[in-house]
Amino acid sequence: MSVADIPAGLALCRAAGWNQLAHDWEAFLQLSPEGCLVCTDGHGKVVGTVTTVSYENHFSWIGMVLVDPAKRRQGIGMQLLQEALVVLSDATLVKLDATPAGREVYLKLDFEEEYSISRMQVMSAPEHAMGHSAARPVVRKDLPELIQLDRKVFGANRLPLLELILEAAPEFAFVTEGERGINGYCFGRRGHNFSHIGPAIARDISTAKSAFSAVLHNCKGPVITDALHHTPEWISWLSSIGFSEQRKLTRMFRGNNVYPGFPEQQFSILGPEFG
Repeated sequence: MSVADIPAGLALCRAAGWNQLAHDWEAFLQLSPEGCLVCTDGHGKVVGTVTTVSYENHFSWIGMVLVDPAKRRQGIGMQLLQEALVVLSDATLVKLDATPAGREVYLKLDFEEEYSISRMQVMSAPEHAMGHSAARPVVRKDLPELIQLDRKVFGANRLPLLELILEAAPEFAFVTEGERGINGYCFGRRGHNFSHIGPAIARDISTAKSAFSAVLHNCKGPVITDALHHTPEWISWLSSIGFSEQRKLTRMFRGNNVYPGFPEQQFSILGPEFG
């Protein structure tokens, strides 16, 4: 895939009802210029995409498996996945987040289930969720300390990606601090259909709520977040402020999962395309 293919990638996103913008595709190409692929028909038209990103030498990620609706059920998606696995053949661990339909495909490719995620949606930011928050906006000098927490919880260093997310939507980035420094943060992204909040990473749920609420305060219109189930109170709180489940996702892996991170402290992920 090249920058010239981004309009085609966006067209596939719109056809599938996906949320990504051009900046998301640009991020993939900056992070993995040789690891993002397109499938074309006999006339050079892009009819499918897949992206890969490697996080340190800990694990790699597969995302953005898209196929033109008119070309589905022809094996294009499976071919793209297999090509992505060839690109990542040196990786000892590959991860992805699967939809229910995709889960069946990935099981056939020797992926295993790790845990469940719920995509939660609210049609407008709830005013009653916007009480006082101790969170403050993230500034660049926070990143060295912030990434120490993120690396521990996520399982790998993804500083280049978080820098791109912060640059694209600084109004959606908040951090909380305790006696020992940064103890939580939350980022967000603008999208075609929704504002997308995540990742939300914190040492405890009250800190996660504070950072998440600060981001939510700056969202306009529909909002989504991809929430983990490790802390049931988190899902209950999201439901109490108006969020409802849009669909289920399954975190899956292939290889030796020696870098699981600490999902108990990751309340919402960045998104299934990035992990």
